[in-house]
Amino acid sequence: MSTELNKPTVLFVCVHNAGRSQMAAGFMRELAGERVEVLSAGSAPKDSINPIAIEAMKEIGIDISDQQPKILTTEAVFESDAVITMGCGDACPIFPGKRYEDWVLEDPAGQDLEFVRKVRDDIKGRVEALLAEILPAN
Repeated sequence: MSTELNKPTVLFVCVHNAGRSQMAAGFMRELAGERVEVLSAGSAPKDSINPIAIEAMKEIGIDISDQQPKILTTEAVFESDAVITMGCGDACPIFPGKRYEDWVLEDPAGQDLEFVRKVRDDIKGRVEALLAEILPAN
């Protein structure tokens, strides 16, 4: 039997898909490897990722510079096992049977590197905790 069927999909959503959700997706890809399908989107995506978020992630060896902000779609939510929102309120469609979490995180937009580092470190801890819950221990 293919383990692919048991691979959870996690969708990270914030308003602009340029900072918080991109950092969370970067951590999840790094920490979970091929064990989790990772998606990210925004209810009102920007044209590009916040350069300070890219810099903060690069400091710890995770490159998110090749990612592009994407618009949140109903299909992305439908395909996901867990939907993690970060300040986008009611923009996210709700489907029964999905895991929903709203992470209250400061918006790094327009902030300096020191501020973004704090948000990044907060996100890392939350992603690690989520990963421990959604993946069975080996």
